[in-house]
Amino acid sequence: MSKPSVPQGTRDFSPVEVRKRQYIFNTLRTIFELYGFQPLETPAMENLVTLTGKYGEEGDRLIFKILNNGLNAQTDEYKAKMNDEWSKILTKNYSTPVITERALRYDLTIPFARYVVMHQNDLAFPFRRYQMQPVWRADRPQKGRYREFWQCDADVVGSTSLINEAELLCIYQGAFHQLQVPVTNKVNSRKMLAALAEICGMPELMMDITIALDKLDKIGWIGVAKELQERGISEEGIWKIEQVINVTGDNNAKLAAYADIMQHSATGIEGINEVSKTLAFYNNLADGNWQGKIEVDISLARGLNYYTGVIVEVVCSSDKVKMGSIGGGGRYDDLTGLFGKPGLSGVGVSFGIDRIYDVMEELAVWPEQLATGANVIILNFGGENEIYGLQVLRQLRDAGVAAEIYPDVAKFDKQMKYANKRGITYVILPGDEEREKGLVSLKNFSTGEQKMISVAECIEVVG
Repeated sequence: MSKPSVPQGTRDFSPVEVRKRQYIFNTLRTIFELYGFQPLETPAMENLVTLTGKYGEEGDRLIFKILNNGLNAQTDEYKAKMNDEWSKILTKNYSTPVITERALRYDLTIPFARYVVMHQNDLAFPFRRYQMQPVWRADRPQKGRYREFWQCDADVVGSTSLINEAELLCIYQGAFHQLQVPVTNKVNSRKMLAALAEICGMPELMMDITIALDKLDKIGWIGVAKELQERGISEEGIWKIEQVINVTGDNNAKLAAYADIMQHSATGIEGINEVSKTLAFYNNLADGNWQGKIEVDISLARGLNYYTGVIVEVVCSSDKVKMGSIGGGGRYDDLTGLFGKPGLSGVGVSFGIDRIYDVMEELAVWPEQLATGANVIILNFGGENEIYGLQVLRQLRDAGVAAEIYPDVAKFDKQMKYANKRGITYVILPGDEEREKGLVSLKNFSTGEQKMISVAECIEVVG
């Protein structure tokens, strides 16, 4: 019999890991609610037609398709007729409703757009929602890249105001400040990228330029230049792109330099003005104690097709961590138009929970007391002391103290080893003397101190 395993690119999470992940979720949930966002959940699978054609060519290849029910029960004659269909679906970006009509969700944004269109008559616009659920991608697993992972999204739909972009930047800054993760929030505009293509004299190749630029952090300028050349960008065009990317200075200096370079592009100037106004709104909303940086970066591309305006990406700025983006998003002017409701603008950001977890692990920035559930355990000495222990346990829980009792009557040494392995701080010993006096002996595992006190005093110490 083979050893049990999980599919490649997926993971089990231990109790300790789940507690840490819940800490991230709870932190984000609190911040989302603070900014007036409402919770939403959508199904794990969507109709395939809902997802395909929304993420670009590369994204479509990573969609996990679900085989239709009952295919294995079809006759041999029917299966023979489907050989050509199977060949196509296995070798290229192709699908047929005979074989697959559904897929696991690729992200949370497209299902959100679908939801908005389906429930448009019930919603108050602008509609602000946050969503925390797993997504699936048929990607090649590697560090920080999984086939099943969680996303946390916050979106505003039904408003074109750049205040929304500024507030989402604040959410990023506030969240990562609270999680103690040093970050840089990179900001750009797809309109500035479109202007870059215009400057090259090849506006029709804007997506090719975007896809190549999106790899700058991974393959460097030499690699990007080579890919631009392969995608048909002229040498002069590549040179002009390099000049723009090499602009330095603070955000205001960069935007001024871009405005000079793009002065003949109405699209580019519009993008520059949008970024500038977003940063102005942000400066009025930002907490001066936030440690994260906001940096205008024209090389930021964000690969998804549906972005149309300001885009943002978050990376950890610590030298101790090597990780790609841990969050990103942007403005999409007509995402709901894909489902029959044109002209409804939206903007949103996403948190990469699994990558954030990995970064926090490397930085060791978890709060104390996350490793255990109950911080108090009552030892079980059996007989009347067992009953007394249960009574003490009830009083602890009634007072809101997370506590447990060792369920079996076992040797003292075994119970103490269990408490030590769990990382529990306090051990309560309800022996004969304690029971007769209505007291408990409380031992602090960290200091080794032990004293006999009342249950009320015990609650005050451990609560």
